[in-house]
Amino acid sequence: MSNAYDVIINGGSVAGCTAAILYAQRGARVALLERRSDPSAHKILCTHYIQASAYPVMAATGLAEQLEKAGAIANTAHYWTRWGWIRPPHDETSAHGYSVRRQTMDPLVRGLAAATEGVDLKLGHTVNGLLYEADRVVGVEGTAGGERFALRAPLVVGADGKDSTVAQLAGATAETSDNNRFSYFAYFRGLPQVSDNVARVYYLEPDNAYIMPNEDGVTVVAAVVSKDRLPEFKDDLEGAYLKFIRSLPEAPDFDSAERISKIIGTLNYPLVSRVPGGPGWALIGDAALTSDPLSAVGCAWAMQSAHWLVTETSAELTAPDRTPDAATALDAAVGRYRARHARETGPHHHLIADFATTRPFNEIEEFSFSAAARDPEMAAHFHTFGSRLMTVEEFLAPDVVARMEKVNGHGLSEETLRLLAGGEEQPSQHAAAQDESVGATR
Repeated sequence: MSNAYDVIINGGSVAGCTAAILYAQRGARVALLERRSDPSAHKILCTHYIQASAYPVMAATGLAEQLEKAGAIANTAHYWTRWGWIRPPHDETSAHGYSVRRQTMDPLVRGLAAATEGVDLKLGHTVNGLLYEADRVVGVEGTAGGERFALRAPLVVGADGKDSTVAQLAGATAETSDNNRFSYFAYFRGLPQVSDNVARVYYLEPDNAYIMPNEDGVTVVAAVVSKDRLPEFKDDLEGAYLKFIRSLPEAPDFDSAERISKIIGTLNYPLVSRVPGGPGWALIGDAALTSDPLSAVGCAWAMQSAHWLVTETSAELTAPDRTPDAATALDAAVGRYRARHARETGPHHHLIADFATTRPFNEIEEFSFSAAARDPEMAAHFHTFGSRLMTVEEFLAPDVVARMEKVNGHGLSEETLRLLAGGEEQPSQHAAAQDESVGATR
């Protein structure tokens, strides 16, 4: 292919490959750039749990079929709380995503992208500059194999992670909030009591943990711990991690399993929300929104944000004749994507970021968690919300609140009921920022 494309995507991981496949399916010529040269390269830090909200996108790209062939787990979860276990009903017809290690998934989705007609996968290509005409992004420049390259396209997409180069070069407005937990995880093989392949999530207040079965009989076990306990883990990581996971309620016998990895983790993982688009550029995946790994939304929102962007912009990028108004039409399409991204992710991320402060459960959380632990219908409702298959408003609809009241034997306070009835909660800064019209800056 030449150095002129309909769209250039920087980042050949989950978000970038998904966008490349979907754009090409709609007739676009796509340059997919990945700085790493190894086609089997994969992300290390990940929850390994793809929410059910992303299943339609995985089906559309062919990734769902490939994951099933690779043995990925059709996932669901049980949740431990101080009121007992929340056990959502689940069968083969239930909505699901997949639990899978990134060393399995990343090469699969990259291979699907490379095999899609219209996608030009360029490994070993590092972007370090944007090309501009006036204040509009019209391409990228960088290095590959020690040589300079330059590519042009009406739209440049940053799918290059939480430290996005495209976002920084485009001057994307960002909002950062602290994450007051750190996390460590390891892989185990042959862990007992997880043969049912149901993940376990522990709400230990303020600490958390998860045990998630993956393909090939491997289970990832994570400690997601308040930063108040950081000295304990710094002094003896091995001892503190093992002590923590052994203390989990109804914990499996970790000592009878084989640990097949070192203990992996991060001490600081802030939450970053960026305005995800401007003249000639857009952001998807973690480049647009890096949320708390505890919520396990990263992979799903990476795929979904790719789908939202392609849905809003592909017609403008594949028009047979580019008119003088084509740039204006594309800007409007990117604006629609910004609004949709804010609408779909903003309320969820607002709650996630608030919980990442390690504050105690609020009244609504105690009310909904306790109802879900006592009632199968509320357990299913809780899980559907956690799978990002419903809005915040749907989760706290009046009929749902009424059933929670019946299950719990008491209601919410008058102040909280007024809040729910009047919609008095302020919109997240994330959503407000994304609705702004922000131009690209050099």
